Amino acid sequence: MEAKDKITEQPSHFDHLEKMSVGEILQHINEEDMLVAQAVRKVLPDIQALVEAIEPQMKRGGRLFYVGAGTSGRLGVLDASELPPTFGLSPDIVIGLIAGGDKALRHAVEKAEDFPERGWQDLQAFSPTKDDTVLGIAASGTTPYVVGAVTEARKRGLLTGCITSNPHTPLAAASEFPIETIVGPEFVTGSSRMKSGTAQKMVLNMISTSLMIRMGRVEGNRMVKMQLTNAKLVDRGTRMIQESLGLSYDEAQERLLKSGSVDKALKK
Repeated sequence: MEAKDKITEQPSHFDHLEKMSVGEILQHINEEDMLVAQAVRKVLPDIQALVEAIEPQMKRGGRLFYVGAGTSGRLGVLDASELPPTFGLSPDIVIGLIAGGDKALRHAVEKAEDFPERGWQDLQAFSPTKDDTVLGIAASGTTPYVVGAVTEARKRGLLTGCITSNPHTPLAAASEFPIETIVGPEFVTGSSRMKSGTAQKMVLNMISTSLMIRMGRVEGNRMVKMQLTNAKLVDRGTRMIQESLGLSYDEAQERLLKSGSVDKALKK
């Protein structure tokens, strides 16, 4: 797939950005961002199919690996890293891998994404099994690191999916459950950290949150297994218990701190 064929590389609908006022820049970015939710809405059935395929595997002890490079890799690592404190999930269940390793979270690593064999090599450190899922994230749909990882994972019998912003890409072809969020050209031509990145974040939120709910880590609408890692979360947990059991704030907090989590406190 050549650059000219990629929607993500097509010229912006806007030109002479440097001549716009701040207000005009913000207004037009906002107009473009409004298209993202519409693009995600169109692929809800594809997201549903992927989540429903992952759920039984995860309930058997399978893991979910996000594999990406650059912005896409960072968003995968971000989503994976937020699940342990939010849902009390062990950090070895949903794992984000980025081309170039942790250094690439803050600094670009030259050519890290250009070698198709490296994605699967990085996965090997986790001894992947057929109960695991590999989700490739690449706005272009052509990133060798990501395509290589997904291709090899599927060849070895793992469940595979992807999130991309171009149609008919090598990544989608390699994936059993492709998700194509076609958000159109970026406001700044080729800057896929913008609409494409926003779409990726939205879809990742949907996938991981749906799975956590289905895995029993939400009761009602509450994060009852969240980790009590700061004063804000202790306060939130205290109020959950206070409302559920009709206790005073101090009684609820004491019960929470003794139990270590909201769900355990509610079951006492």
